[in-house]
Amino acid sequence: MTKSWLADLIFPFLFDFYKDSENLLNKRFFFPQSIYRPFISVEEQNEWVAQSGDVSIKNFVENIFLSSAFGLVANDPFGGIVIKQSGYVNVKLFMQRVSGLLMEKHSYREEYFDFKKLETGSDKIIYQDLEATNIIFCDGFRATENPFFNWLPIRPLKGETLSVFAKEIPDIIFNRGVYLAPTGRENSYVIGATYQPGTTNEGITSEARVELEEKVAKLIKMPFEIDHQYWGIRPTTPDRRPILGSHPRYKNVIIFNGLGTKGVSLAPYFSNVLMGWMKGEIEIPKEVNIERFKALYSGSSSV
Repeated sequence: MTKSWLADLIFPFLFDFYKDSENLLNKRFFFPQSIYRPFISVEEQNEWVAQSGDVSIKNFVENIFLSSAFGLVANDPFGGIVIKQSGYVNVKLFMQRVSGLLMEKHSYREEYFDFKKLETGSDKIIYQDLEATNIIFCDGFRATENPFFNWLPIRPLKGETLSVFAKEIPDIIFNRGVYLAPTGRENSYVIGATYQPGTTNEGITSEARVELEEKVAKLIKMPFEIDHQYWGIRPTTPDRRPILGSHPRYKNVIIFNGLGTKGVSLAPYFSNVLMGWMKGEIEIPKEVNIERFKALYSGSSSV
């Protein structure tokens, strides 16, 4: 599963997925948008020009500028590359709409999950008044507290972002060191994100705010006003690939995790892979299969 092969599958799939989801949920939250990445040297400029003819890359390159393309806004004296098949998702709105639809169908609960109340059998799963054939855990970095999957190398990677107001910025995502992306609201943008590995401390930090302000100042010239600061924790893996599949002992206890910093891009395609596997239609690719970490399982789980 090479990166180029993976990209050729993932990006067309996610475009269809989010567009179909917008139709189903009757709300727009997916915004296709090109990304502009300034070059930092003539050497980098030359490298991209040389690579741009590669078929695996060509499909994602919209344009290459050898001199400043957004000089009034960005710090790009060496030009830059415009990448297509990209964009952004209003994740909060998407999740609100999805949970709302599930509530209407009486298929959603928002409550603390108590592992002590979960009963596992060879042919069914029971939790309180619910009975199912399988259970799928999508608990992010909290998998480290999950008695079924706490042996997996899922590592927390905290990140913080800023929402800002700015004017006269072109309708494009800028990305170099940090990203500056539109939010869908007039003159509103998000700046992110920091990388704070190993920490699970909740809340925002002044250090992250300073870091983001300094990095975005190197990316763009335009003044901006900070509106709010956010934080979150990503579930990452050593090989930067998701983890899909069954618990080594409990075959109907399944995990879908480890999407790291690319969850918005990876979730549509790999959730479809997981569903196909559960129906017996396909195999989970070895690169994302939980089997690759099976040697870490000692069988001493508390469940």
